[in-house]
Amino acid sequence: MHSLMSLIPRMTPESWGLDTYVVAVFGIVGLMLGASYVLGGRDHGRAKDEPFESGAVSVGGAQLKMPAKFYLVAVFFVIFDVEAVFLYAWAVSVRQNGWTGFWMAALFIVVLLAALAYLWRVGGLDWGPDAKRADGPGTA
Repeated sequence: MHSLMSLIPRMTPESWGLDTYVVAVFGIVGLMLGASYVLGGRDHGRAKDEPFESGAVSVGGAQLKMPAKFYLVAVFFVIFDVEAVFLYAWAVSVRQNGWTGFWMAALFIVVLLAALAYLWRVGGLDWGPDAKRADGPGTA
């Protein structure tokens, strides 16, 4: 039978830094949790159960109706932000990719510009108030 000590790998000088870090992290987390438990308040008043938003008392319900265009703008931001990540990865390895990589990145940019032009054309980027049309009602 193997003893328990034979199952635990011996500490080597290379692992001291990692071992010290792990012990320090768990020690600090335990200290913070213990201190918040000991020092934290335990009384529950009427004001403690109400939400606090930057010093302002909440008014109304939490159910806000956001227009769909708000979400479209958020999705467009994510899409074009991911595009920036891909182009950064390409820029880091541009010498290894050569001309083939350059033309693939150029094609990628052209497709994104076509998508941006389409979004602009269908009004996906117009998230301000609608302008009055000249041919609308009330114009003679």
